Amino acid sequence: MNTTLNFSKKLLSVISLVISMGMGLSSLKAQNNAAGEKYTENTTVRSAFQNTKKIRAGLLDVGYAEIGPESGKAVILLHGWPYDIHSFEESSALLAEKGYRVLVPYLRGYGTTTFVSANTKRNGQQSAVALDIIAFMDALKIDKAIIGGFDWGARTADIMAALWPERCTGLVAVSGYLIGSPKANEKPLAPNAEFLWWYQYYFSTERGYKGYKANTETFNKLIWKTASPKWAFDDQTYERSAAAFNNPDHVDIVIHNYRWRLGLAKGEKKYDVLEAQLAKSPSITVPTVTLEGDVNGAAFPAPESYAARFTGKYAHHTVTGGIGHNLPQEAPKAFADAIIEVDSMSQATN
Repeated sequence: MNTTLNFSKKLLSVISLVISMGMGLSSLKAQNNAAGEKYTENTTVRSAFQNTKKIRAGLLDVGYAEIGPESGKAVILLHGWPYDIHSFEESSALLAEKGYRVLVPYLRGYGTTTFVSANTKRNGQQSAVALDIIAFMDALKIDKAIIGGFDWGARTADIMAALWPERCTGLVAVSGYLIGSPKANEKPLAPNAEFLWWYQYYFSTERGYKGYKANTETFNKLIWKTASPKWAFDDQTYERSAAAFNNPDHVDIVIHNYRWRLGLAKGEKKYDVLEAQLAKSPSITVPTVTLEGDVNGAAFPAPESYAARFTGKYAHHTVTGGIGHNLPQEAPKAFADAIIEVDSMSQATN
């Protein structure tokens, strides 16, 4: 009798312990899931940038990273030379957390973006690159987006905002107003500014073409160092972006871009009308935030020289702390904050 009773008590204790453990495990699992949301999200971001999507858009099959809810407000971020989509990895994660749908395409000649036809001219002129992004938006059925960028990407974003303001909710442009023309570039600059453009003159020669083709990765790493003298990037960070320079059209696009700017290479006639408009330095009417790093080692215009080009709601911020040319990667929060700021401007305008 006592043995049976003791066994029953032990059995009840075991059952109670199992139930308690089950509840505890469920609670622990829920806690772990909650704590792991941030990690999972960051893992998803890294995966999105390593395993890009692809879509047919005009002359290109565009490779791009996408994160954030599909129902979110569209943000398109555009890289420059010699950089790639990874410049926006951290800022994209911050924006996705806020509910934005962030799309980061490789420009023509970079990464997984390829030409549909082998017969298409490998043209790097500014209007062609801007039309690529308009075609990208059309392919994704995106009517309007906040457009942000730096270097080539800022110039492209400026052009989109100037020529197709109806497609731009707002603009974030590192180094401000970068629209130019071969005619305007005939005017010489001060010696120190000319010195910073040394690679343009190198690229204008056959030696420069061959040199860049033979030494693309080491050449571009030198640009990273000189353009961002305080940025202590590691080899892994550089190599992740350098993979984008293995694109078969990269060298031809880069060389044509810089030679076209100096009037040393012809553009295509189909872009003449757009280039004629851009040569007039059109004003930008959409809400805009411009940014500059406090130790940008590349050539850039003074903010006061271009502020009047932005005739809509406008703000400028100089980002301090040793920030160089690759501002979105060196100061991702400041860049993400600028996107959010220009979104608020656009809502106030509406």
